Parts: sequence; structure tokens; C-alpha cells
Amino acid sequence: MLHKVYINIGSNQGDRETAIGRAVALIEHLCGSPARRSPIIESDPWGYKSSNRFMNMGIVIMTSMPPEKMLKSLLDIEKSISSASHRDGSGNYVDRIIDIDLIAYDDLIIDSESLTLPHPRMHLREFVLRPLALLWPDWRHPILDLTAQELLDSMTSL
Repeated sequence: MLHKVYINIGSNQGDRETAIGRAVALIEHLCGSPARRSPIIESDPWGYKSSNRFMNMGIVIMTSMPPEKMLKSLLDIEKSISSASHRDGSGNYVDRIIDIDLIAYDDLIIDSESLTLPHPRMHLREFVLRPLALLWPDWRHPILDLTAQELLDSMTSL
């Protein structure tokens, strides 16, 4: 059975476009199918201060892989592009060559030690919601019962 998966990919160090392109190619190879891609969105870092802006791209891809295996495979792809940690010794976010987040897997709700779906902070991140609204407009957050566009509209009305 094929499942629809939404992934967000970001980079704010090095050749950002190349890193994102490599991540997409590796994900497509992993899943054996082409991804639908959003335009690249530039944004300020979220959750920490840096002068390095992020490039972000959302993708929707079909896979038969179970969610936990998908997450592990995405983390392996991330490490193959850059082994640098996304956090410093204090646990704070830092600049990174690549960041790959599994945001949604169909309309599943998962809350385990290794995986939380939908992504627990997705509704706070415009750089996640804007591409999702373009690529998968009928997706509805299974907990908040709002579409990506409705979540985005509620963000911008604050």
C-alpha cells in the first residue's frame, strides 16, 4: 500500500540549493518515485539567532515504507550529506548544511519515543505550512482539524 508523505528540507550553510537538491534526489531514489516539489522559500532561522537565512523546500512523495523506517532513512540521508549536529552542547539549534523533517504521513497520529506525527511544531512554522498548502491543499491536521492553509492564515492573523 502506498502512503502520501510530506517532508520539509532546509539548509542555511554552504551551497544550500545543491544540498537540498541532493536530499530530494536521495529521497526519490529511496522511495522509487518522483516527488512533487514546492518552490524554494527563504526564511530566517526558527528557534535561534543567526545571520544565515534558510532555504526550505517541501516535497510530497509516495512510499510503501512504514513511518518509523521512513524517519530512520531520512536521518540516514541527512547524515550522508552532513554529519554535523543540528544542536550545540547546550541543546540549542545551530546552522546546518541540511535538515530533513518528516512532517506528515497520510493523516496518521503517532506519538512514540522515536517519532511524533504530525510534526509537533509544524503549525508554528510558516516555512513548513506554505509549501504544504501548495502541494497538499486537502491535507487536514488530524489533531487540530485544520488544513495547512487554515493554519497558515491563523499564524498571519496574530
